[in-house]
Amino acid sequence: MRICATCAVEFDEPLPDVCPICDDDRQWVPEGGTVWTSLDELAAAGQTIRMEPLEPDAWGVVTEPNVGIGQHAVLVRTDDGSLLWDPCGYVDDAIAAEVLSHGPVAAIAASHPHMFGVQVEWARRLDAPVLVCAADAEWLGRRDDAIELWSGEHQVAPGLTLHQVGGHFVGSAVAHWTSGAEGRGVLLTGDTIFPNPDRRSISFMRSYPNRLPLSGAVAQRITAALERLEFDRIYGNFGNVTRDDARRVLRWSADRHAAWAGGDHDDLT
Repeated sequence: MRICATCAVEFDEPLPDVCPICDDDRQWVPEGGTVWTSLDELAAAGQTIRMEPLEPDAWGVVTEPNVGIGQHAVLVRTDDGSLLWDPCGYVDDAIAAEVLSHGPVAAIAASHPHMFGVQVEWARRLDAPVLVCAADAEWLGRRDDAIELWSGEHQVAPGLTLHQVGGHFVGSAVAHWTSGAEGRGVLLTGDTIFPNPDRRSISFMRSYPNRLPLSGAVAQRITAALERLEFDRIYGNFGNVTRDDARRVLRWSADRHAAWAGGDHDDLT
């Protein structure tokens, strides 16, 4: 097994000449080409990974320095097992033990293929299945018996459910945690939708690094699907959060996105 140094997704050998996840209009390949690494090489270079509390029964899992894209995984605990969301591109026995200290892991899942990380390696250390949206299975760089396909909607545990909403990828998903945010509900979104640095708006993008937006119609479709759920907080995949009133922020952001994409404000340009 090797890891793409740019996106930190794991691949079986023999390796492709170029990482297919990076060689796509949503991502990018370094000028010098794909560079491959491994868990052992990262560990030898001094890689670290740590957990930090987000709120009761939720923790961020952060690599230092960043590995690949550098997503912050999120661990959510329920009485019926935990979910590790958007697994990092690095894992070691110590962090696996710390995750398991909060209880057994019911599943590992990613919002979309950029966030697959070393999901199979996590699965082996946590003794948990990897849930992959069937629409995005073509992007798997590593196949394993731990991988289980799902589509549409999938309950991980009571009060903790995956929802496929599409957009960024066809299989882009969110995790809905009903007891989060003091019972008001939480969405874990990766960058299916993206809480912005201003903490007052959300982005809808096909490519974040290459600055390619989704259409206004797709932003509205995603928002309508999410408005079926009860939530007041959104966690993105880089420590970004819409802490309060997230349903209103989502609706306002979708309307704003659609208006700008549709030319309503061209007079301001």
